[in-house]
Amino acid sequence: MSLFAHHPRTWQANRYVYPVVSRRSRGLSLGINLNPDKVCNFDCPYCSVDRSVPGGAREIDLGVLEQELDVLLAAAASGAIWDFPPFDQAAPHLRRVNDLAFSGDGEPTACPQFAAAARLVADRRDRHFPAPVPRLVLITNATLLQRPEVADTLRALDPRGLEVWGKLDAGSEDWYARVDRSAVPFARILANLLACGRERELVIQSLFCRLHGEAPGAAEIAAWTARLADLRRQGARIARVQVYTTARRTAEPWVAALADAELEAIAAAVRGLGLTVEVHGTA
Repeated sequence: MSLFAHHPRTWQANRYVYPVVSRRSRGLSLGINLNPDKVCNFDCPYCSVDRSVPGGAREIDLGVLEQELDVLLAAAASGAIWDFPPFDQAAPHLRRVNDLAFSGDGEPTACPQFAAAARLVADRRDRHFPAPVPRLVLITNATLLQRPEVADTLRALDPRGLEVWGKLDAGSEDWYARVDRSAVPFARILANLLACGRERELVIQSLFCRLHGEAPGAAEIAAWTARLADLRRQGARIARVQVYTTARRTAEPWVAALADAELEAIAAAVRGLGLTVEVHGTA
């Protein structure tokens, strides 16, 4: 199995904190799973979370989270993490601690303790790592960024090296309904990305795949590109766009990855807007 395809959200006996070598982070990412109950307001057919196995408790035990952070951060800071399989197989250029990422079995900002957990993660990171510290990354579907407590937490983390990776998988209402399968209106996603991007640089993360053998067509890609252009025109600061596809087992068997050439064609449309783009295939 590819090291990038090995992406369990568990490590040893931990409940919340797990390490992965991430193709998008290009190094070690320490994941913070604030959704052990596996509840999410998206139902993406490409999701790699196994919801056939029941989740755990919704409430986060902050004391346990702190203990797990201390153990894993110490192992990462000392380099001991690279002695554990499968991380001992990582290429030399990947053996760096790149980030601490709020990314788990659901939408991190839906966690009732998101604000407290976010502050805790930042504090423990600063304790274990000298400057420059690994960045903090929020991987979000952007559905709840309008909540005051979420917005306030992001503002508090901005000076501490926060990056927000906001999801935008579609350009049209139809493809959004098919690829993200959410009751949250598409308009809210766009409005939240705009408001967030006006306050800080934003990374747009966009997954493209085949659904029942059908890839997003030229009209869909044009609509998605137009959404990016609209966000920037209205004042969103887009640092870069991530164009990627599935690399692991998906929730639905009829989801398939796009070929690298197809991803590159999508990326070319982004470059045509003058935006920086990263392409992440299955390898």
